[in-house]
Amino acid sequence: MSQESEDAAYAAFVEAAWHRHLRTATLITGDRHRAEELLQDCLVKLYVRWGRMSADEPHAYLRRMLVNGHVSWWRRLRRELLTEDLPEIGQHHADPLGDRFDDSEALRRALRTLPERQRAVVVLRHVEDLSERETAAALGCSLGTVKSQNARAMVRLRAALRENEEVAR
Repeated sequence: MSQESEDAAYAAFVEAAWHRHLRTATLITGDRHRAEELLQDCLVKLYVRWGRMSADEPHAYLRRMLVNGHVSWWRRLRRELLTEDLPEIGQHHADPLGDRFDDSEALRRALRTLPERQRAVVVLRHVEDLSERETAAALGCSLGTVKSQNARAMVRLRAALRENEEVAR
């Protein structure tokens, strides 16, 4: 395949997959701006490897890159800046979830209360609709870890959503 046709295939992939992977990145990071940066960084890295990819690999590979990139980012951030005060939530942009959830802001707030690994499991399992095995492969962990993290996350999400509902009343 010529460089020109590879570039065209890559551009078509990015155009078709942008919103899907931005939604995933937004839910994993909890921040739209950070998600856009993460996705752009991962797409640059994906471009370098594009010629060696088969047609069915790019989505799974990009998802894995997003999760790994975010984990690397928060590990660096955690070493650099530890604080007990949470930052204020900035203005919100267009809803990356679309009309899929009735109260997407409450869901985003609840997702932000989860630890990073649990949030990644929930997003991959319930938003990206991956199987437990696919989620384990994407996160590089065992099937049991996915199951336990998902169960713990669901308990925390339900509690957070219930609390948000009570506050709204």
